[in-house]
Amino acid sequence: MILFIHRKDLRIDDMTAFDYIRNRQTVSLHILIIDPHLIMDGREKEHSGINFMRHVKRLKGLYAASNKKLYIAYGDPSAIIERLLQSHPIEEIVIQQDFTPYAIIRDHSIKTLANQYAVQLTGCIDHALIDFGGFQQYAGRTEPYRVFTPFFRKWSEYMHTFFRPPSSASLRNLEVHKSEECSWLDEAIPFDLNDYQSAEEPSEVLEAFLESPITSYHENRDRYAIDGTSSLSSSINVGAISIRVVYEAILAKEQAESWRRQLAWRDFYLYQSLYDTDYYRYEKKYDLSALSDRYWDRWHQAQTGIPIIDAAMTELNLTGRMPNRLRMVTAMFLTKNLQCPFTLGEQYFRNKLSDYDNALNRGGWLWCSSLGFDSAPYFRIMNPVTQSQTHDPTGFYIRKWLPELAHLSDKEIHLPQKHAIVDLKASRAEAIEVYKKLLGTKKA
Repeated sequence: MILFIHRKDLRIDDMTAFDYIRNRQTVSLHILIIDPHLIMDGREKEHSGINFMRHVKRLKGLYAASNKKLYIAYGDPSAIIERLLQSHPIEEIVIQQDFTPYAIIRDHSIKTLANQYAVQLTGCIDHALIDFGGFQQYAGRTEPYRVFTPFFRKWSEYMHTFFRPPSSASLRNLEVHKSEECSWLDEAIPFDLNDYQSAEEPSEVLEAFLESPITSYHENRDRYAIDGTSSLSSSINVGAISIRVVYEAILAKEQAESWRRQLAWRDFYLYQSLYDTDYYRYEKKYDLSALSDRYWDRWHQAQTGIPIIDAAMTELNLTGRMPNRLRMVTAMFLTKNLQCPFTLGEQYFRNKLSDYDNALNRGGWLWCSSLGFDSAPYFRIMNPVTQSQTHDPTGFYIRKWLPELAHLSDKEIHLPQKHAIVDLKASRAEAIEVYKKLLGTKKA
């Protein structure tokens, strides 16, 4: 018997793990473990946790509709797995690999446990479009790409030659184990999954995007007052829809190159997280003591006095969404103008973003704080007023999320208010000096 553990792969088709299990031609027991470490501090009530739980509920429904059983457990993964190893004739454990610091520690414990019980542990990599090892070999590189543009050129070549179409294998092709002996798995969850609304069908969201918005995506992606995005990231990042299915769907669409480039950026951040040994430790690599949390509360409470910043943070706090352009603007404002450590903003987005992904979120924060591969130079600091004037001249977005400013003219609505916590010009100049020194204080 194979023990298959769902992670960030909350779907029932086009999964590398399902291909593997089907080829093994054996029965499999399927579980999803809600790890207390990953939802600690009430994260199941925050936007990122709610999105995950909604997709878990959807996944459970997909299993039921296929007349298959998915067990949902809560607790320490190693303890749950060991209890299953003791009670079932499990010969192999199949997981989707992840490479975050916590995931590496967790999976090392599972590997130790598997060795102890003489059980094989098989890891599948299923969250990126490219096979990173194969890509490095194809590129003929011993060192990773550090800049996106050459990475993108080689990525495009690789995808043209080696793109693996979606698999026809699905849950329906598998013999899934169901037993009363496993009933305890569903009994220890400290909250009711029925309290969450099932997530919408990602395939329907994709279809709607392909019908119209994708053709003007290159024009509207930065016009954040217009919702011209795919709205797929919250499904993609929990694996509710296969990234291969998404990519294949856009191949036949004209004017899809701009969005295809965003998929390449996604792979680039995942690639960095694997090959940049400092990716998850830049806060330890540099001396950040010159930074402080002086304005932290005003930033996350949308009380900075800079209209576009407060509007973006209001949308995030209320809905879990924030346009990509404004993620950069708000993050750079926090790290540069307010001279706040990027780790505070990174953690806040972890809870608040519905489409949160550890590697992708960190990549964005590293870029804005001028750390890591191909990050923004320390002297490039987005001016939030200029960004607002350029990408939303009439202030529609600000009027929507800050209705108390709706009476202002199209010119006035973008400008800092009298109670603004910093002067943009002065704080920019200070940030340049601070970060110039900071980046010169690399630790051994």
